[in-house]
Amino acid sequence: MSNTTDLPQRSATISVLVENEAGVLARVIGLFSGRGYNIDSLTVAPVDDAGNRSRINIVTSGTEMVIEQIKAQLDRLVPVYRVADLSKQGPHIARELALIKVVATGDNRIEALRLAEAFRARVIDATTESFVFEMTGNTDKLDAFIELMRKLGLAEVSRTGVAAIARGTRVI
Repeated sequence: MSNTTDLPQRSATISVLVENEAGVLARVIGLFSGRGYNIDSLTVAPVDDAGNRSRINIVTSGTEMVIEQIKAQLDRLVPVYRVADLSKQGPHIARELALIKVVATGDNRIEALRLAEAFRARVIDATTESFVFEMTGNTDKLDAFIELMRKLGLAEVSRTGVAAIARGTRVI
């Protein structure tokens, strides 16, 4: 008998279209926590003019079987309209926003500004001893910038989580 920890793991970006009502997010999170699945990123917001539907974007990881179980269990929740694994169904766009505070003076301050320019991070607040950078991009890009800022005086990070959508004409 094979051990499931030996099976290949993959990251999945799952979008869930739900009725915008109290308790829906709690049920989705309960599904994950009750089965021991981890959520790497979670975003939710209304997506129609009337505010009747919300889109939940979840980034998680697991074996192919675990991802399929997650999708099937999400699909059975009420009031879920649609579930889509964007990372498996084709090209998609995934972006995240981060606010990154760096406390630095002298050469570290100059280097932080130089790297921010290279990464296209915007300075949205500055004092003589600190910066707050605003940066959008894929998770790997944000992670790389934050890691570089660690050596220069990283003080605090706030991230939105991943927002994702299919490319082209495909919709969930």
